[in-house]
Amino acid sequence: MNFPATLKYTKDHEWIRVEGKSGWIGITEYAQGELGDVVFVELPAVGTKLETGKSFGTIEAVKAVSDLYAPVAGEVTELNLEVQNSPELVNKEPYDRGWMIKITIANPAEVDALLDVEAYKKLIAK
Repeated sequence: MNFPATLKYTKDHEWIRVEGKSGWIGITEYAQGELGDVVFVELPAVGTKLETGKSFGTIEAVKAVSDLYAPVAGEVTELNLEVQNSPELVNKEPYDRGWMIKITIANPAEVDALLDVEAYKKLIAK
């Protein structure tokens, strides 16, 4: 499995890629594998304020529907419309074209509390 070292991870299997005050959020390769074939992604509207650890949408797969959780607080600035139109991108390219939302991070210090790649690998090995 692929887990880019440049990302931060949550215990709920979301990732965030941070560039300045912006963050791109998606689910990990592990999470998409557990869900199975993704058939629908429900995302919040641009301008929505996210709270750390709170649900910001849902992802529906053949096997189950799961909530998506915000790794950090912030405001949604962009949606990946490609994922809404072609949800299978989450399965095919979870870290590239399969990202879900872009946010402006409210408190950059929150990123430091997330898991690095080694801690995330330990979490899923349990």
